[in-house]
Amino acid sequence: MMKNRLLILFLPLLLSVVPAAAKGLSAEKRKEISQMLTRILDREVAGCKTNVTQVVDAGNRLTLYASIGMSYYPFRERSVAAIYDSIRSLLPASLARRRLSLVTDKHPIEELIPQIYRSGSRGKTFTNRSDRPLVTRLSSPVKPTHGLAGRHIAMWQSHGRYFDQEENRWRWQRSRLWETCEDLYTQSYVLPYLVPMLERAGANVLLPRERDVQTEEAIADNDAGVDEGSSYVEFTGDRRWFDAGTGFAHRREVYVECQNPFAEGTARGVQTVTDGRESRAEWSADLPASGEYAVYVSYKTVERSSEDALYTVRHLGGESRFAVNQTMGGGTWIYLGTFRFAAGQNPALVTLSNRSSKKNRVVTADAVKIGGGMGNVARTPAAEFRTQDTDYFCEPSGYPRFCEGARYWLQWAGFPETVYRQKEGLDDYKEDYMSRAHWVNALMGGSERLPDEEGLNIPVDMALAFHSDAGVRRNDETIGTLGIYFTQENGGRFEGGASRYLSRDLTDLVMSQIVGDIRATYEPEWRRRGLWNRSYYEARVPAAPTMLLELLSHQNFADMRYGDPRFKFLVSRAIYKAILRHVSFQYSRPCVVQPLPVEGFSAVFAERDDEVRLQWHGVEDPLEASASPTGYVLYTRIGDGDFDNGVPVDGTSTVVRQEPGVIYSYRVTATNAGGESFPSETLSAAWVPEPKGRVLVVNGFDR
Repeated sequence: MMKNRLLILFLPLLLSVVPAAAKGLSAEKRKEISQMLTRILDREVAGCKTNVTQVVDAGNRLTLYASIGMSYYPFRERSVAAIYDSIRSLLPASLARRRLSLVTDKHPIEELIPQIYRSGSRGKTFTNRSDRPLVTRLSSPVKPTHGLAGRHIAMWQSHGRYFDQEENRWRWQRSRLWETCEDLYTQSYVLPYLVPMLERAGANVLLPRERDVQTEEAIADNDAGVDEGSSYVEFTGDRRWFDAGTGFAHRREVYVECQNPFAEGTARGVQTVTDGRESRAEWSADLPASGEYAVYVSYKTVERSSEDALYTVRHLGGESRFAVNQTMGGGTWIYLGTFRFAAGQNPALVTLSNRSSKKNRVVTADAVKIGGGMGNVARTPAAEFRTQDTDYFCEPSGYPRFCEGARYWLQWAGFPETVYRQKEGLDDYKEDYMSRAHWVNALMGGSERLPDEEGLNIPVDMALAFHSDAGVRRNDETIGTLGIYFTQENGGRFEGGASRYLSRDLTDLVMSQIVGDIRATYEPEWRRRGLWNRSYYEARVPAAPTMLLELLSHQNFADMRYGDPRFKFLVSRAIYKAILRHVSFQYSRPCVVQPLPVEGFSAVFAERDDEVRLQWHGVEDPLEASASPTGYVLYTRIGDGDFDNGVPVDGTSTVVRQEPGVIYSYRVTATNAGGESFPSETLSAAWVPEPKGRVLVVNGFDR
């Protein structure tokens, strides 16, 4: 009797949620709606299909469930309204007045509109705040107010050379085709274009691989090491230097499994002063060749670390100063910038002062690294992969460090084994891509968004993995751009409550900007592929909004024919613009895109023989209204030196004075509230008091 009563009680509820096909939406009609949705989807996402898998008519709401392909669409409010109107036009009269909901990837499509494009309610944003950024470029003439100043972006350029234990050899992770390899190809976007754009907007960009293509390297440290010709000297003012504990030491030519150079030495410390006599440390280096070198510093984060440790780099263009927030980033290499140095001894190449805005804090000094260098992590097969009749040797890759995968850089940079040794040293291939994801969290550990984990306390705002995909088409058709994210980790939330669908927002913004800019400039039919919500390791593990980008297929000729420097600049600028918009929205800040490089740059001798008139004109960006230049900066190089830190210039021309018999070189950048453009071409001029004639140099190079 009780069973019958329960059946009668639940019968009305069951009748209200029976599939709509039983109440008037036929299988044929459902197929018609599926075909219509596929046509809409295919206009944006090439070759993608979707099906209506279920229909529920409950109360006054009709809910249609679409297969995952529908979630690949870049939804906006107008397109969502149009999709609902299209569905309604196909419904029978008995259902036409129902409230409609189209669900894909477990969400109504209106909830898949990026928050930045929603006019109604928006979810919690992802912010990771700190009082000061990791590095502040004090000598920069540009202070972006509507750019990325104060923000920290983690990024990596796909794969790198790795040690294959089964084959007992170093090899590329990706195959070589069309005279390229993904391990190097993605770097040709990230290093010369994307990273500088973000930095010129004010961001701190962090990479888990070496960024400097310079094959030479010098290490200067307070501990004696294998480097000859480098030195460390302390000068004592009102505060004395003291032992600050464990630090870096370069005691080995190569490092084998589990050896950490940041655990083999010591660091030094001194209290800060606001006035009086300063204490300082100086690092000198003997460089084998003149050229450009990246400069990294290391230090130890301690209790009451200074937020504005003052570093000065002396290079061929003068001095550049940096304030480093030592409350974060201790125990690894922190990049300051790339500068030109002369061959031979460079005294006081880097100086650290204890002068600060706050007294009785602590500044620590450890090592300085100049140049990218060659790989120095040696590998040999584990016992599981050895045979008795083979001799095995522990050897490094023999390649420049920037060619290697992240796994080896992270060991050299002092990260714990839990970051780069997830497979206990038995599978370098997997450890490389796994390490990149764990590295993001190791950076963030201790920051606002990852407060309970150990790490470097760096407030990372987002992460982006830049890849090129594989695949070949037999016809003259591009494979195009794919984006990957993941939302289901940690209950679908980041620490602090923000939805992991912010990773989808980031992926949508980046993909839409790339595809839109390519279609407007190069190829109207450039293919947009899916927005995949899939459990890729690089997308799943990071504790910040993360996107894995597959820009194009490096194996498909139709894609690769676009990959010239102009295309790389355009794509990198598209990614930078999308990152700018995403991060600025998270912090409720207005954003302005940095200008394009100036054009028409000329140098002509003026009325006086020792004066040169420099002229140029700013460039409006047809793809970005906010990118108008509002000012300019002139950079000067004298003789064989380096360019100086730049001087702001009003207008689009200036007259400069020259000493006789000296070659002067000039570059100009455009500026606005969003940052600084890439530099112009370099023009050189020299005044000779007793010339034998005049020479006209015309630059006819177009591409």
